[in-house]
Amino acid sequence: MYFRDRQDAGRQLAAALKDDLRPPAPLVLGLPRGGVPVAFEIAQTLGGELDVLVVRKLGVPWHPELAMGAIASNGICILNHDLIARLGIRQERLNAIIADETRELKRRELAYRGHRPPLRITGRSVIVVDDGLATGATMQAAVEALRKEVPAELVVAVPVAAADSLAEIARLADRVVCLHTPRDFMAVGQWYQTFGQTSDEEVIALLARQTSPPAARDG
Repeated sequence: MYFRDRQDAGRQLAAALKDDLRPPAPLVLGLPRGGVPVAFEIAQTLGGELDVLVVRKLGVPWHPELAMGAIASNGICILNHDLIARLGIRQERLNAIIADETRELKRRELAYRGHRPPLRITGRSVIVVDDGLATGATMQAAVEALRKEVPAELVVAVPVAAADSLAEIARLADRVVCLHTPRDFMAVGQWYQTFGQTSDEEVIALLARQTSPPAARDG
């Protein structure tokens, strides 16, 4: 195990990001739900603005943890066509899963962001954060969604990742910061001592804690 919990992972990532930080302070986007506690620690350390980018994994029907694709909030849909064909998933079943996850995506957007204005991405330095990369499908959807908004710099930051998934994401982002790429990667949670489900309530509470960075408070 590399991390006590998501907060510990966020603090370690923040330390790795701090040396390369250039003003102005970045927009730090957590992928709900597990990426938000990690992103919160990064935003606090770097003095950045914290927000969320809602992305939903499209899980294989009989194995929901296995991603066959992902969707993001501005209509981005990433599909692993080879996997879908190999598993014999019919188009009607795929369409039903996309529809279900789109409803859940909209519910989470309303729950987490309420009626706040859309994210301001254009021309900003953006760090998009998750608690780890397994297949990388949700992060790929997030990066492609953000690219449409033309950020000045798009950085992906994750504590741990499967090496092949990280390589795919590295082709899409301007920069990738990852602390560990273990050879025997099975699942993100195996690298955490505590890896419980992050609740909607925890995400909402962290987003509400828009405080000044530690340096400002100490001064």
